[in-house]
Order: sequence, then structure tokens, then C-alpha cells
Amino acid sequence: MHSTMKFEGLMDQILTEAVRQGLAKTKAEALRLGVVELNNKYDLIQSSREAQEDIAYIHEARKKIASGKMPLLTEKELKAALKA
Repeated sequence: MHSTMKFEGLMDQILTEAVRQGLAKTKAEALRLGVVELNNKYDLIQSSREAQEDIAYIHEARKKIASGKMPLLTEKELKAALKA
């Protein structure tokens, strides 16, 4: 979906400030972030929240793997663990 919108006053100031503070690279990106936060607050689309939680888990797991706090199993070890 493509939309053309013009924001003035407070809305434009908010978008400009979001870009200035580095929260978003562009005003359009700031709007996208706002839509995601709207969904986070009101659970408009549940699958989106679940996907975000999955992504957050993956990022955390990658950090743990890199630091050695979460060991990876070989294929053989995994098969053995699944049989147990």
C-alpha cells in the first residue's frame, strides 16, 4: 500500500524529533515504528507480537552462543538427546 500524507504542527515535530534523536532514519520509518507500537499496545495482530518475541529470542540465543553460555550440539548429540 502506498500513501501520501502531509503532516504539520505537532505531528511533524514528533516525526522530526524521532529522526533527530536517531530513533528512525526517516519520517516514514518513524511512522512505521509508530504502527508497530500501536500493535504492541493493543494486540491488533497477535502473530506480529509472536514474531517479534521469536526474533528477540533468536538475538538473545545468538549472544549466548557467542559468549559460550549456550553450547551447540552436533547432529549426533542432538539425535541422541531426542531419543532420550
